[in-house]
Amino acid sequence: MVTIAFAVIYAFAFLFGICIGSFLNVLIYRVPLGINVAKGRSFCPQCHNTLTARDLVPLVSFGLLGGHCRFCGAKISWRYPLVEALGGMLGLLSVAFWFVSWQALLVFAVTCVLLTISFIDWDTQEIPDVLNIVLMGLAITAIFVFRDVSLLSRVIGFFEIPVLMIVVNLIKKGSFGGGDIKMCAAAGFLLGWQNMLVAAFIGIITGGIYGVYLLASRKKSRKEHFAFGPFLAVGITVSLYMGSLIWQAYLGLFSI
Repeated sequence: MVTIAFAVIYAFAFLFGICIGSFLNVLIYRVPLGINVAKGRSFCPQCHNTLTARDLVPLVSFGLLGGHCRFCGAKISWRYPLVEALGGMLGLLSVAFWFVSWQALLVFAVTCVLLTISFIDWDTQEIPDVLNIVLMGLAITAIFVFRDVSLLSRVIGFFEIPVLMIVVNLIKKGSFGGGDIKMCAAAGFLLGWQNMLVAAFIGIITGGIYGVYLLASRKKSRKEHFAFGPFLAVGITVSLYMGSLIWQAYLGLFSI
């Protein structure tokens, strides 16, 4: 009986997550274009026909439609089912770590914002201020949900990485975008200074590996920029779940 109850809870978390992922697709498409996300039915970006309920069932519709618009036959981007599936995984993961709790809900919300930021930044190399404001709002909420992080640690976290980014920008103009700096400020207040260091380190390492790949494959030159937000988002997400463990493991290397 207990096993069935857990299975139902996890299944609900996944289904809830893919439904939220479907809404994130709307944000990813509309926010950069300045389209109101609260008004107007979903539509095909190619033929602009209004989509019906059977076109919008998360994951299922993509498969039933064969990855093409029912009206004009235009190919539907793989991104839509991917974001939906990632939403489901984030929902499942948050419940697996914190079960049914305010902590799980907050972490799920944060990671959904990070997912949205990642795809928008990947497309446009810009992070909309509204998403950083939402992230900061969630970071403030974390004061009452994750009480193990002190307010002092959050304040230090708010400044530590953004100040370093600004200094680097003064040395080499345009190294980091304003959206990245604001994102790190909100994330630092959310995580606290230790976990933000972990997040930044992971972001720099993963972003650096990708940068080396771009240079080696000659897809980018040294003077060209690429979106750093997705790699920061990976670091922040990992730190949300395992930041303290990674930090303690690091200190353990020096017997501290």
